[in-house]
Amino acid sequence: MSNYGLLGEKLGHSFSPTIHKQLWNCDYDLMPTPKDQVDDLFRERNFAGINVTIPYKQDACRACEQVDPKALAIGAVNTVVNRDGVLYGYNTDYDGFLYCARRAGVDFSDKKVLILGSGGTSLTARNAVADAGAREIVVISRSLSATTEQAGITRQCSISYDTYENLPSRHRDAQVIVNTTPVGMYPNNYASPVDLEFFPDLTGVIDAIYNPLTTLLVHEAKKKGIPATNGLSMLVAQAAYAAEYFCGRAFSTDEIEKVISSVQAEMANIVLIGMPGCGKSTVGRKLAKRLNREVIDVDALIVEREGRTIPEIFAQNGEEYFRQLETEAAKLAGQRSGVIIACGGGLPTREDNHFPMLQNGRIYYLNRDLNKLATAGRPLSANRSDLPEMFARRHHIYKALCHREFRVREGHPIAIINRIVEDYYENISD
Repeated sequence: MSNYGLLGEKLGHSFSPTIHKQLWNCDYDLMPTPKDQVDDLFRERNFAGINVTIPYKQDACRACEQVDPKALAIGAVNTVVNRDGVLYGYNTDYDGFLYCARRAGVDFSDKKVLILGSGGTSLTARNAVADAGAREIVVISRSLSATTEQAGITRQCSISYDTYENLPSRHRDAQVIVNTTPVGMYPNNYASPVDLEFFPDLTGVIDAIYNPLTTLLVHEAKKKGIPATNGLSMLVAQAAYAAEYFCGRAFSTDEIEKVISSVQAEMANIVLIGMPGCGKSTVGRKLAKRLNREVIDVDALIVEREGRTIPEIFAQNGEEYFRQLETEAAKLAGQRSGVIIACGGGLPTREDNHFPMLQNGRIYYLNRDLNKLATAGRPLSANRSDLPEMFARRHHIYKALCHREFRVREGHPIAIINRIVEDYYENISD
């Protein structure tokens, strides 16, 4: 084991080693530890510094001889430093949460804030929101018994507890919503903890989830023009604040933002849309090889799942049936991370397919001259005389959905691939 690492029960894939490596070039390990071994780990103290995640933040708080007042008020420690055999505990999630809010332009001052969930992240959010000047905090949980027994909460504003069933009748005046539950997290990407239609006065939404990069909750907020963010910037910022205790130096906003962009680029998908035959599959394959990523061709995924060609599906079941298959395939492909997705030409025409592509994706519209489009094996574009009308119906949809539009010229696709790669890494945080 190295001197630094992340302690948790089941860690799976974590970005913490990547984040700390980029911040200060350290050796940083994952430390998955069963519950019956946690006390031994803290007793042996065979580390210089560790971060702590669920379910051991309260264990860490009890194990440390010296606990920062902020962490003590929250009742949870996520950063432990071993100084000459004495354990010091801190909570950098608090500052990471506030960094995330500031970055998104979410202001808590004099606001009524709903905090969804009653776990450790909820405790952190309650203290941070109260300290940021909230007028009222309401903690929402599935049952009141899950919340009313919590202690150690900073009470600089009114704090009350309620259940989801009372949201429409009692809390329509909420101005900020903070989600600390796992609802909407991969692999259950298409769920949302609340319906934003109930809250006409919303001025901000924060979702602590960072996989997917855009949860359905955040997506719906942005559609309404409400400032909203996921939890990736909180993850990176809390790591940077923890690293200050580990290595003894502060990290600038520019350094934090650079790591946020790097992690986002690793997680995000490159999504290709455009007319049938515009070259999405070819560009996708070559782009995947260039970036050492998997490519998912949505049409090919449909064929694989159905065991039939697309012309056969159209002939035997019709277009509506194919569109249903396409939406199912889009949801499967879109919830993946770090892949290239080549979409069928008609996929963007259904609004139900927009969030699946946007949740993790930066979308590129490949616009090719109609007389250059390949038409073989494409039921809806086999007749070239139909292409102008199809293009007129779809072009504005492609334009509205994409992050960038690129004209596709003839010849080797290397030029378009270079432009996509350049734009992706330069603008992934837009």
